[in-house]
Amino acid sequence: MKRKLSFAICASYAVLSCAQVPGKDRVPNIVYILADDLGYGDLGCYGQQRFSTPNIDRIARDGMLFRQHYTGCTVSAPSRSSLMTGMHTGHTPVRGNKEFKPEGQFPLPASSLTIAEVLKSNGYTTGAFGKWGLGFINTEGDPNAQGFDEFFGYNCQGLAHNYYPDHLWHNHERIALIENDSSKTGAYSPDLIHKAAIEFIEKNKTRPFFLFYPTTIPHAELFAKEKYLKMFRGKFDPEKSFRGTDGGPSFRQGPYGSQPEAHAAFAAMVTELDDYVGEILEKLEELGLEKNTVVIFASDNGPHLEGGADPDYFNSNGGLRGYKRDLYEGGIRTPMLVKWPGKVRAGTVNDCISAFWDILPTFADLAGSDTPAGIDGISLLPSLLGGKQREHDYLYWEFHEQGGKTAIRMGKWKAVRLNVDDEKKSVTELYDLSLDPGEKVNIYEANREIAVKLEKLMISEHKKSDEFPFKYETTTKEN
Repeated sequence: MKRKLSFAICASYAVLSCAQVPGKDRVPNIVYILADDLGYGDLGCYGQQRFSTPNIDRIARDGMLFRQHYTGCTVSAPSRSSLMTGMHTGHTPVRGNKEFKPEGQFPLPASSLTIAEVLKSNGYTTGAFGKWGLGFINTEGDPNAQGFDEFFGYNCQGLAHNYYPDHLWHNHERIALIENDSSKTGAYSPDLIHKAAIEFIEKNKTRPFFLFYPTTIPHAELFAKEKYLKMFRGKFDPEKSFRGTDGGPSFRQGPYGSQPEAHAAFAAMVTELDDYVGEILEKLEELGLEKNTVVIFASDNGPHLEGGADPDYFNSNGGLRGYKRDLYEGGIRTPMLVKWPGKVRAGTVNDCISAFWDILPTFADLAGSDTPAGIDGISLLPSLLGGKQREHDYLYWEFHEQGGKTAIRMGKWKAVRLNVDDEKKSVTELYDLSLDPGEKVNIYEANREIAVKLEKLMISEHKKSDEFPFKYETTTKEN
């Protein structure tokens, strides 16, 4: 069952001016920066108190801050699949972090239509720099096979756990990092990736480009350069230490390295990321591209609890319930900021309920292209420009770990179903987010009619997948 759309104006806390939708003769450049496991409360503009993020906050000050934006899922691969395809996790092809040998994750199929392919077909040069995780080199999910002219970074999200890897990929070329041989730390991957992204902007300054920048920061392991770490050393006592993997056959093959100063390291990493964002903004200004470039900053899911991370100490989920791998708000509600000088009015706050699958149709709209058929997303461009915005009737998520989980949001109502894999143990919780944004009080019994309606919708929005079935489906099939 496909999601229906209704015409309604999303609430906004500033009056926006209408603007002409760009035509094909004046398409803007697009820069989409995707943080890794950055929580709703990890930025100054979303309430972070322990450290500052002035460059990222500048995007909010000069543009629009979304307060009810959701990721595609609560872990990396399915969230990114949802982003790339414009489909929620009940429909998108990749719905879990399924490993692929010899390296990488289960690939997007060739039939997928991605953001990069839509923009490339409309004259954009496309580049991805950072973590891919949607298909190994020379598979159907290879970034070059999914519409990206250039890719540099980690193909495998497991190897992307480590910040001093033995290799990265440039398109189909494996780039050996000999500076990191024998436990050395000579080549810090975020620096290499950032340099390549800046070069992409410089090379394509005279033509429309799409820069997809899925950084690995601040995902565990918590490794920051010393120049940043010393800024916070001793400021977050008592420190939290983590004993990880510092040698042996699995060293730098996924397991996280040790970090005796986890609090300082986390603040240092987000500060590093903030500086990278600042350099991108400065480069756009230097090249005279600022006014014709849409800059978006987002995160792929909520804060993690791995490698020494301490999200409660930093209030990383902004007071919301849950973390990465939860379908509660803390696992899937994340920051989104949009800056487009002269088009998006500065300092606006947007309460439109939106999700990753809305990004593809929004970018198609920016490129002057029709919205592809058969997707779940709707364009947010009217909301950005101050026009009448269509709203989702509801949003849906599913997650295939920890016994299986599904969730749905319809207006103020949020239902979370746990233990989906075992129908005998499965339970549904219901929350009224207008009164209980922290999802503290389960009101299922007092609102059984709406709860049952949402349960039926969750069932209808799940399209069966041979590669990512819930366990009860596998059992039923075998019987």
